[in-house]
Amino acid sequence: MLQKILRLSLLNSLKNKSFQNFIFLSSIQVSNILINLVSMPILITSIGVDQFGLVNLSLSIIVISNIFVSFGFNLSGPRETAINQKSKKELSILLSRITVSKLLLATVVAVLLSMGIFIFNIFQEYQSILVFSLLILYSEATLSLWFFQGLEKMKLISVANVFSKLLYLLGIVLFIEQPNHSKFVNFLLGASGLTINVLVIFYVKFKMKIALIFPQIKEIYDSLKSNINFFLSNLTSYISINGGLIILSFYSTPETLGNYSLAEKITMVIRLFPAILTQSIYPNAVKLFHNNLDAFFKFARKAYFLGLSISLIISIFIYSLAPIIIKILSKNDIPESIYYLKILSFIPFLASLNLLNVLILLIKNEQELFFKISSIACICMLSLGVFLASNYGAIGICIALLATEVIYFFLFSLILFTRSEEIFYRIYLNKNIGSKS
Repeated sequence: MLQKILRLSLLNSLKNKSFQNFIFLSSIQVSNILINLVSMPILITSIGVDQFGLVNLSLSIIVISNIFVSFGFNLSGPRETAINQKSKKELSILLSRITVSKLLLATVVAVLLSMGIFIFNIFQEYQSILVFSLLILYSEATLSLWFFQGLEKMKLISVANVFSKLLYLLGIVLFIEQPNHSKFVNFLLGASGLTINVLVIFYVKFKMKIALIFPQIKEIYDSLKSNINFFLSNLTSYISINGGLIILSFYSTPETLGNYSLAEKITMVIRLFPAILTQSIYPNAVKLFHNNLDAFFKFARKAYFLGLSISLIISIFIYSLAPIIIKILSKNDIPESIYYLKILSFIPFLASLNLLNVLILLIKNEQELFFKISSIACICMLSLGVFLASNYGAIGICIALLATEVIYFFLFSLILFTRSEEIFYRIYLNKNIGSKS
């Protein structure tokens, strides 16, 4: 009897769209990590450590530029798609408007970077690599992950992502053989992604019967204007989360920086868990919030406490196995990296505390509040980071990152309590004191 109940519970979980979203989003991140791990030794062998470093430096510039290309549509897009799931006309307008907007932004960034290279002669050591890396901007612009996330149909886009990464891996195996081929590494990454993304858009047009139309200039302008706060929130959040390494570089030796970097890379991977969980439940949460508030609170609380439990297990697991993890990844026992990783291992749990706050403000489209909170947290992180790093080195940066997660949770909770007291009590205490704000 118990076995039958467990089997039914498992089947129901597998059929749940939020669970499916989580699995598919996780598969995207896992495949990205695995491809990076596999391609790293291949590239180092073929182009050398020096050129590999320049390739990664160019990629870092493009990754930051892609924040401008995405312009917060990764946050607003799924919400609008989820609300309009049943209207092909609205989906057509939405997909066309966001895709064209992102393509225009990609072109603006490409022109600015090209001016920096060819007119102002910056990025001198890796200009050719960066020029060929510009194609990644258009890969980001045509990526329709946000669209399928809102539709809660993640299977196609996750398979497409895996296929594009395998295509990239095949490309570097076949074509990257010597150091002067380094400029083609990021080009292959952009070309494989762009090719698959365009094929997915064709699938949407011809198979799903969602037409693509060129939006009016005013529609594009209004879309960008309405998303400005989400873009700024993404930018400040990126600085808060990834700024530690840059701050530490001013106050430590290269050896300390390398030891910290190893621990930070591991932490940033496991920190993806709360973000993936939020993205997974977001579309269904949007629909429930607007159509069935009681069901929304039940669903959100269940997801929240499940997420907290899993993130705590992950944190304890990383803390306990830190020596083994560092040994496997570095082939050496590095006490400093182990110590840093143990401190940072609780970041996933602290980040998960904020899951409900972020979810509700996303659903309510509180863009301005998002930006204000992200800005305050970013300033706190930079201030704490500089003070603690200058006095305590890498340990200080670890503490600053932990403190930033707590600050995020406190600020988001305070805003939710002051702006939507009824929702705050209902979501955290399961106590109904009024109507929806």
